[in-house]
Amino acid sequence: MLNWRKPIIYLFFWKDTHILRYLRELTPIQFWPRNEIKKLQNEKLQMLLQHAYDHVPYYHDLFEKLGIVADGKVDASQFSKIPPLTKDVIREQKERLYADDKETRDFYKNTSGGSTGVPVEFVQDSTYRDMSWANKIMYNRMVGKDDGMREVKLWGSERDIFQGSESFRARLQHFLYNRMLLNSFRMSESKMGEYVERINTFKPVLLWSYIDSAYELARYIKTHNLKVHAPKAILVTAGTVYPEIKEYISKAFNAPVYNQYGSREAGDMACECPERNGLHVFEYLYVFEILDEKLQSVAPGVIGDIYVTLLMNSSMPLIRYRIGDTASWKEDAACGCGRNLPRINDVHGRITDHFRRADGTVIHGEYFTHLFYFRPWIKKFQVIQNDHTHVTCLIVKNSQENHADVGDIADKIKLVMGNECEVTFQYVDDIAPSGSGKYLYTKSLIAA
Repeated sequence: MLNWRKPIIYLFFWKDTHILRYLRELTPIQFWPRNEIKKLQNEKLQMLLQHAYDHVPYYHDLFEKLGIVADGKVDASQFSKIPPLTKDVIREQKERLYADDKETRDFYKNTSGGSTGVPVEFVQDSTYRDMSWANKIMYNRMVGKDDGMREVKLWGSERDIFQGSESFRARLQHFLYNRMLLNSFRMSESKMGEYVERINTFKPVLLWSYIDSAYELARYIKTHNLKVHAPKAILVTAGTVYPEIKEYISKAFNAPVYNQYGSREAGDMACECPERNGLHVFEYLYVFEILDEKLQSVAPGVIGDIYVTLLMNSSMPLIRYRIGDTASWKEDAACGCGRNLPRINDVHGRITDHFRRADGTVIHGEYFTHLFYFRPWIKKFQVIQNDHTHVTCLIVKNSQENHADVGDIADKIKLVMGNECEVTFQYVDDIAPSGSGKYLYTKSLIAA
């Protein structure tokens, strides 16, 4: 079938941008030899650090204090000396993190999703926007969806979807992009039935969704034994993608599920290829570090905190930004897809998703989520650490609780948290996602 939308998208939305040029530049890079990709990354990093020193007051003072500048030139080999950028630093420094030449870059303001606290405001620019968009097009094509092909976006950000707030241009954009929006903030039984009917009528090539929303819809489909159109690909994001949930969604839709990792402040940083054996990190746009508590690089397979440096946003450089998620590197072996980009294992939950005992031991949130799987009476759950000796389990029931299950869950929580830990269960009507639409399976109220 003729894809008449594609040229119209180019003419109507992209003619005054550099999206197509960036797309042509970025597409072959992923297949370059590894050393060539690293060389390009290092060149971009040197340019970014120099720009930050020359034009960003915060970094100018910081680099001078660190002694990594000689004769006005930043020594990029001293990159690891730069302290991490945190949300608290961004709130404190504010405009001192803005480049003094941002007015020349068609800049705009954006905010973090706010799933781990108060949203933080960022400045981004047209180069960041166009490169991010080109990169998104590239990995959409990688999983089988070209520009103008039908896609369903099961989304729920309060900022992105608010009934009646869309402009005419936004509605026209969705029409030309061949995109159907389904609001994941409205996932009642009747709404999910409607969503299945709309998906079957629309027949999307791609379903793009929050992981928890896709899982909830998949459960509805399986529970009611419904037939649903199988898209070429399902892209899931905004949460921890546990293997069991990923497989469940795949079986419900009879379609491959791809894990994609991104954020408002940094854009899309990694995505699975058709091999679906780890997420390729887009090194040509980012310096992506996984570090331990001493800010040392972790070995493959070891979980650490993610720190990211954006190589394409000069209006407000984010250098070694602690994004608040954790991950681990895969072994440095060639991927069957031929891309020479490093891969990470599935991104783990937010740092506050992990629990901490009084002795400092960290228990990863994934341990607790497994306790609730394959218990039919449990529809939704959230495990909250109130303090070192108190854990609350919120549960939305499908049916009457199974007392043996409750006892088993409590015993296994105490096994890792200690016998002195009090485990309480609260049965609720629903568990709301955060303001950004992200659903936290585990939530710690203890500061790390």
